[in-house]
Amino acid sequence: MDDFFEQEDPGRIPPDAVDEDAMPLAARMRPQCLEDYAGQQHILGEGKLLRRAIIADRFASLIFYGPPGVGKTSLARVIAAHSKSRFINLSGVESNVAEIRKSVEAANSIKRLHATTTTLFVDEIHRFNKAQQDVLLPHIERGTVRFIGATTHNPFFYINSPLVSRSQVFQLEPLESSDLSDLVHRALEDEERGLGKQRVTISDDALELLVTKCDGDARKCLNALELGVATTPPGNDGTIHFDLKVAEESIQQKTVVYDGDGDAHYDTISAFIKSMRGSDPDATLYWLAKMLYAGEDIRFIARRIVIAASEDVGLADSNALQVAIAAQQAAEFIGLPEAQIPLAHAALYIATAPKSNRCYAGLLAAQKDITQGRTLAVPKHLKDSHYKGAEQLGHGKDYLYSHNYEGNFVAQAYLPEGRSYYEPTENGQEMRIKQRLDFWRSQFDAANKQRVK
Repeated sequence: MDDFFEQEDPGRIPPDAVDEDAMPLAARMRPQCLEDYAGQQHILGEGKLLRRAIIADRFASLIFYGPPGVGKTSLARVIAAHSKSRFINLSGVESNVAEIRKSVEAANSIKRLHATTTTLFVDEIHRFNKAQQDVLLPHIERGTVRFIGATTHNPFFYINSPLVSRSQVFQLEPLESSDLSDLVHRALEDEERGLGKQRVTISDDALELLVTKCDGDARKCLNALELGVATTPPGNDGTIHFDLKVAEESIQQKTVVYDGDGDAHYDTISAFIKSMRGSDPDATLYWLAKMLYAGEDIRFIARRIVIAASEDVGLADSNALQVAIAAQQAAEFIGLPEAQIPLAHAALYIATAPKSNRCYAGLLAAQKDITQGRTLAVPKHLKDSHYKGAEQLGHGKDYLYSHNYEGNFVAQAYLPEGRSYYEPTENGQEMRIKQRLDFWRSQFDAANKQRVK
């Protein structure tokens, strides 16, 4: 019976089928225990919830969320090893409902016959459609399997709510440079799984370049190390010297983690917008540069700049909108790579301009009154009078034409009730607007009091 279930288990590879020499260095160097695991101290440090749950073997369903190469799969394997449970690995890309059911049935039978638990790990769980994710729910509820999912996409957007609600979600961060350095040294010293059987030295500047360009991705770092070692002939002393030149050739271009429809996209544009709003030109340029490097659509960037010009600068400097529109048109007209110049021009203009959101805030306040309050009727003197019969209805009667009065202003009622939505700041050009508006509103108030008398 044991042999039957070992054969039926789609997540297990028979030992004789694994060619460890053919496995990439990153796969061979996966941590074997919690003490070997690199990084993620914010969830695995002493006293942290996840560490306590693993040590006490008290966890049900987990979802690990983070960029590639930060140890989501490795952590799932470490947890399964610590709990001494069977480990089934399914792929959100390759697996289907039949495989899920097959794995769960095997787990149920083995639990019943041998009292052995099964950890079902689904990599890229966001790739499962709703039906596939729903298949897991009853088995998670009954405790048939311990479920661990891994995803590079925000689970609160890409995974079904019932599955998320039954799981503890932990976000994994890119590894620190010190963590990557430790992994590199460990790989060079490990004779069993790493490169320790070869004589390899790595220079400080080569190591620094490697961990910097890999941007917190352990897999990329170890793969680059393996490639450099494999393609560099030993020196006269029989030692492979992994120097700066080898490092540059092993990882020629830094790849920024940036998915066009995922968190990197939304988080980076959010940081860009908030940096412009917060008047930090240096941060504005950094996030703009990241988006351009990652290949973000310049039209998307331009749209956000145009919106910020009105939402965050507004009447404090109306030129901001003109600059933003000009940059948007210029960017589309000239295209990349030169399009980045007017985009930077407009973004910096907004970042360094005086700020006011009172235009947008006033609109929101008026919209709230429209949707939640009683709809106000248009006063008769403001109604359209340019048609036959309007005079008979009294439309336009007693309307005062502003240009017939001194200063092109005359106090009259434009709302049936006195309401105030736009409250200008004293920033930039809005200070002069405030001065004019204060005078006009005083005239409105005086006229209203006169009418009351």
